[in-house]
Amino acid sequence: MFKKFDPSEQVSGQAQLKSSATRALRAAVCTQMPLFEPYVDDVVSKKARIIQIRLHNYFQVLCDDTGRVLFLQDREGRLYPALRLVHEYPFMLPTVQVDRGAIRHVLRGADIMCPGLTSAGGSMPPDLAAGQVVAVMAEGKARALAVGKTLLSCAQVRDTNHGVAIENVHVLGDEIWKRERWNASV
Repeated sequence: MFKKFDPSEQVSGQAQLKSSATRALRAAVCTQMPLFEPYVDDVVSKKARIIQIRLHNYFQVLCDDTGRVLFLQDREGRLYPALRLVHEYPFMLPTVQVDRGAIRHVLRGADIMCPGLTSAGGSMPPDLAAGQVVAVMAEGKARALAVGKTLLSCAQVRDTNHGVAIENVHVLGDEIWKRERWNASV
């Protein structure tokens, strides 16, 4: 989604979150990523200064006061952790694994197709529901290569075995990844 993203043209504005909005962000992180709850203070402390950068594609980038990207948020309020954060806390999201043949397509920004998850090298948790945020791992690799949203449940993926299973939101090498720090001067 952010493979051809140009921040100079697609940023519509930025502002510092109020303390009440920061508390709401902390609560949303704890609700949407329950395994990450013990570590939420390390990333979004109670007194954290969070910068919200609004984009034209209905996403918001949430950065800390140093400009480090923490989360992406869609218009439905769903939070997608930045890939650097997923690498730091690999247990924060449920993981799916794609086979070796899908790696280059995923790295180019393509959505994850059902056959890439159901083949011999792919796997996904059996209790995975549609609409969940997941970390996408690759067969034989130790770190996540993408963060996405499931469009189908695990049972639906296994039954249909064709079509798009996961919408690719943030991938290694996209513009969010390349910008390690955003200009967060508010």
